[in-house]
Amino acid sequence: MSEDQKRRYSSIVMDGPEQAPSRAMLRAVGFTDEDFKKPQVGIASTGNQLTPCNMHINELAEYSSMGADENGGKSIVFHTITVSDGISMGTPGMRYSLVSREVIADSIETVVGAQGYDGFVAIGGCDKNMPACAIAIARLNRPAVFVYGGTIRPGLEKRDVVSVFEAVGAHAAGKISDIELKEVEETAIPGPGSCAGMYTANTMASAIEALGLSLPNSSAQDAISEHKKTDSYMAGAAVMNLLELGIRPSDILSLEAFENAITVAIALEGSTNAVLHLLAIAHAAGVSLGIDDFTRIGKRVPVLADMRPAGQYSMSELIEIGGILPLMKMLLDRGLLHGDCLTVTGKTLAENLEDVQPYPEHQQIIRQFDNPIKNDSHLVILYGNVAPEGAVAKITGHEGLTFSGTARVFHGEEAAMAAILDGTVVKGDVVVVRYEGPRGGPGMREMLSPTSAINGRGLSSDVALITDGRFSGGSHGFVVGHITPEAYLGGPIALIEDGDRITIDAEASEITLAVDAVIMAQRKAAWQAPEPYTRRGILAKYANHVSTASEGAVTDAFA
Repeated sequence: MSEDQKRRYSSIVMDGPEQAPSRAMLRAVGFTDEDFKKPQVGIASTGNQLTPCNMHINELAEYSSMGADENGGKSIVFHTITVSDGISMGTPGMRYSLVSREVIADSIETVVGAQGYDGFVAIGGCDKNMPACAIAIARLNRPAVFVYGGTIRPGLEKRDVVSVFEAVGAHAAGKISDIELKEVEETAIPGPGSCAGMYTANTMASAIEALGLSLPNSSAQDAISEHKKTDSYMAGAAVMNLLELGIRPSDILSLEAFENAITVAIALEGSTNAVLHLLAIAHAAGVSLGIDDFTRIGKRVPVLADMRPAGQYSMSELIEIGGILPLMKMLLDRGLLHGDCLTVTGKTLAENLEDVQPYPEHQQIIRQFDNPIKNDSHLVILYGNVAPEGAVAKITGHEGLTFSGTARVFHGEEAAMAAILDGTVVKGDVVVVRYEGPRGGPGMREMLSPTSAINGRGLSSDVALITDGRFSGGSHGFVVGHITPEAYLGGPIALIEDGDRITIDAEASEITLAVDAVIMAQRKAAWQAPEPYTRRGILAKYANHVSTASEGAVTDAFA
């Protein structure tokens, strides 16, 4: 590609006498005459000191900057926000978490679009800034590479943040003392990086790599490692190669690429948030992907990874045996991945995997196809009179495939959490947490605190939890989220009453309420929508624009 074509966007901002003011401004930040002739590469960093997931990312941004500069580009580092799910979990602040995905995507789009960058690197390390980076890449459709900030090392006794949440439940049940709880708190999170299990961050890193938007093995590197520094550097260089080859995200983000991402997320027993985020990324890319595609793909893809939270192993242990590349090679050889999909290397997925070696013999983390954790997907899309427009269950097989119990209904997470901790919730209950959907929450809070408290009290096999909110990737047990229509819109979940019988059947893909349709109609006639959580600010703006969970909870569905 010619130099002028590589500078498709920056030339508009930089070239000609009339753009002298633009050049003058940039000279003040260090540009030289030669820099104005180079393709400009933005480096979007989500680095900050508010969460261990992102505390090291500004350093990684410098490596990406170096990679672009030393391969013929002119890099410009800029920053965007993040929020910490782990810190805000269980509080009103968690309402901002999913909202931040849209804010981050909007901010990256705004900077890259306004400044005329020809390509960019986006670096994310926590749950929402990662899909946000991918959404921005899809929207802008300029040569771009995503870099995952990397996983944290496990704490003492293989602890992580979920260990702390579950210790809270154990403490409430009298199983551990104040001193023991504090010891877990002090030793669970030893340094930088994203949560250690196959929670949302590691799930989305793996899915984004399978999409073709990050370099091979970017998803399976420790946050503090030479591998991650090299990955960051090579991402800057890769953007320059994409500019040379004229490859844009629209050449990569096909329906087949999304099918690859779903396949890898299933094989890894990944987070339910993968459903929400992949739908949103596909929407940004203009790819027609729906929740039923997860069912279609899930029927043929087994769960192979024995990863936390439901399993035993952490991401750092998977890294030690080779990361996800050998798994992807297994899936490709089995005919479960589309090998001809293009990636940010400029090569196809099959070409990237050509020389990948298999896992070591006798490793226990990734099962063979004849001995899976589960024969089909753990991400089960449910329908029924509780969720006419769909819901997402995480059924790993550890908790069984069906659950039937009596409803114990709560308006919001806080009320449910109090009832779990004080012993009100007992065996046989189906905890119903409603008015936590995208609009009703607003923001679709994650229910890690109540699910962890249930597990900590030893009730994970005997209590189910359903919600129009979401779940953290760290949640496990018999859980169903994303129930649509949500309660705030008068969906059936708003009409459930204490004592109603609810059955969750993963084999039939149904969630049903044993209440006569006539009675449900009477309840609906008497139902009134609650007052919105707020009428001002970003939460109100989000609630007024967000689509349903079954559509990815996007805020530009009107476009």
